[in-house]
Amino acid sequence: SAERLSSLVALEMLDLSNNNIMEVRAGAFPPVPLKNLLMNNNRISTLEHGCFSNLSSTLLVLKLNKNRLSSIPPKIFPLPHLQHLELSRNRVRRIEGLTFHGLHGLHSLKIQRNGIMRLMDGAFWGLNNMEVLQLEYNNLTEVSKGWLYGLLTLQQLHLSHNAIIRIKPDAWEFCQKLAELDLSWNQLSRLEEGSFVGLSVLEQLHIGNNRIIRYDVNELFLRFSFNKWFLQGNRIRSVTRKSFTGLDLLEQLDLSNNAIMSVQANAFSQMKKLAELHLNTSSLLCDCQLKWFSPWVAEHAFLPLVNASCAHPHLLKGRSVFTVAHDEFVCDDFPKPQITVQPETQSAIKGTNVTFVCSAASSSDSPMTFAWKKDNEILNDAEIHNQAHLRSQVSEVSEVTEYTTTLQLRRVEFTSEGRYQCVISNHFGSSYSTKAKLTVHMLPYFTKMPMDLTIRAGATARLECAASGHPSPQIAWQKDGGTDFPAARERRMHVMPRDDVFFIVDVKTEDVGVYSCTVQNTAGAVSANATLTVLETPSFLRPLMDRTVVKGETAVLQCIAGGSPPPRLNWTKDDSPLQVPERLFFAAGNQLLIIVDAADADAGTYTCEMSNPLGTERGNLRLTVMPNPNCDSGPAAGGALGPEEDGWTTVGIVIIAVVCCVVGTSLVWVVIIYHTRRRNEDCSVTNTDETNLPADIPSYLSSQGTLAERQDGFMYTYIYYVNKLLFWMRLIAINRLTALFLTN
Repeated sequence: SAERLSSLVALEMLDLSNNNIMEVRAGAFPPVPLKNLLMNNNRISTLEHGCFSNLSSTLLVLKLNKNRLSSIPPKIFPLPHLQHLELSRNRVRRIEGLTFHGLHGLHSLKIQRNGIMRLMDGAFWGLNNMEVLQLEYNNLTEVSKGWLYGLLTLQQLHLSHNAIIRIKPDAWEFCQKLAELDLSWNQLSRLEEGSFVGLSVLEQLHIGNNRIIRYDVNELFLRFSFNKWFLQGNRIRSVTRKSFTGLDLLEQLDLSNNAIMSVQANAFSQMKKLAELHLNTSSLLCDCQLKWFSPWVAEHAFLPLVNASCAHPHLLKGRSVFTVAHDEFVCDDFPKPQITVQPETQSAIKGTNVTFVCSAASSSDSPMTFAWKKDNEILNDAEIHNQAHLRSQVSEVSEVTEYTTTLQLRRVEFTSEGRYQCVISNHFGSSYSTKAKLTVHMLPYFTKMPMDLTIRAGATARLECAASGHPSPQIAWQKDGGTDFPAARERRMHVMPRDDVFFIVDVKTEDVGVYSCTVQNTAGAVSANATLTVLETPSFLRPLMDRTVVKGETAVLQCIAGGSPPPRLNWTKDDSPLQVPERLFFAAGNQLLIIVDAADADAGTYTCEMSNPLGTERGNLRLTVMPNPNCDSGPAAGGALGPEEDGWTTVGIVIIAVVCCVVGTSLVWVVIIYHTRRRNEDCSVTNTDETNLPADIPSYLSSQGTLAERQDGFMYTYIYYVNKLLFWMRLIAINRLTALFLTN
């Protein structure tokens, strides 16, 4: 009772062990300067809140081992100065979060032999100064960062003799100061990449007496500094040259009590500081690849710690590997399976079938077993086909059999993605293939399709396009099959590769077109089109101009219309419907009104009316028909020629001039040809080649000697300059004619 203890004002240590105490009630201990309280081997099953409150300022050590506690109430220990707490050999099965909240100064905690099955997230939160946590002999099945949360200063973690089968990725995120980790005597069957990520200052790792067959060495211990690794009592069958990647600082390695069958050359070469190697096996395959082992062990003085004997071939069975001569090692026999065909990394469309193939060869007739793994998990229900055939005969007493195993995956889903590996085993060991990655793709499909859009000019156009697929597709836009966007050039377009919406602000008629949305991923591509129509009020692209024509000539009235959609045009005359005689024609969508053989009745005011869904626009022009001067008042009668008459008169003159030029040119060339032939006949020239006129006539004349030749030269000169004159006359006539046609 508190009364019996209150008089002990200097009490620092109290041992109540080996009694029959069944409960500790609130206020059981008076405020005495107690530092050590031992209550081991009692029958305590209940701890009331406040039972240790009066000791909060002094208590350093509390031991409650070997009692009957089935649960630990949260926040039952308001002891900020407590350094050591022992709760071993009780009946605790589950520890809730915040159970040890308030023990900010605790350095070590022992909860051994309780049968703990579950540690909830935050079970040890608040133990900011914890250095040693002992959880041996419980029933824990996994290590996760949830229950390790808050143990930022933990240096030693003892988890031996549990039922741990898995270490979750990033489990050690909150324990990165851990120097010693004991996971021995558990049920670990593999060590995966990431199993020990974060333990960069680890010095000792105990994983002995588990079920480890092999481990994935890819970056498993990269940049690790621990110097002692205990792997004894596992099921390791082979040691490869990559088995100890990253363990450059390892000083002690224990591989004893493993049925190791093969040790590859240079398997221990990178451990430059290795001073102690424990290895004992009677299962070695003594082939040519093991010749290096004996000299290496002797060189490093490991002979007292290594006990290794041969199991194959039969002639060497039972002999120590250190007594086998170099020429006695078997070189043409490999009973352990050797992978010859590796499964290949593949990509597949969702819903299709995928096949992985793996082959291995062996010279042993030992029964072969086949297995496939996905992400290091055995595929028990997979569709697997196995076959074997004799490949070749290695020697007179050895034959090689090749084994092929095929994994068939039907109608793959996204859950089928992963890394696949085949394992081919016999009595002499197992061979593991490389890991082939399967990626499942899905053709993209639209979740939002672009729709046709009709919008007024000046507004903002909004086109949507969204799609899904695996991997996520990229979105690309095109206009009329190309990448030329007028809106982009004018910085009116807003779009990003992963946006669902495509914007065009201040829409113009040049933005009209077919916009294509293409979504694409590694599986393929699909496209959808949307037509953008821009509505614009009708307007006159050219001002309406009055026309004056001569009676009997053709009059063309223009009404060049703009707008979107293109407006419909309607003509009226003097505010009355237009009568369409045989002399009246429409062209270019009613934009041209053509009146042939204009008469006095055709004169008047013509109205062009254009309309589309946005509105109507009207314009007037006047047609004047003048009397024909040839019939009414020609020049002889004192009448003046109008502009149209003067134009056509000029056209006639130009046509006559062109005809005369062509005729004159032809006559000149006839004279030249005739004269040339006559001169050749008079001079009896036998040369039958055609006579070619020189390009430069004046230079040609200066080179002639006789009088007759100079006379001919003068004639040629005359013809040359006449031709020049005719050429320029033709050029002027053609230009004048072209100008007249363009004007009319």
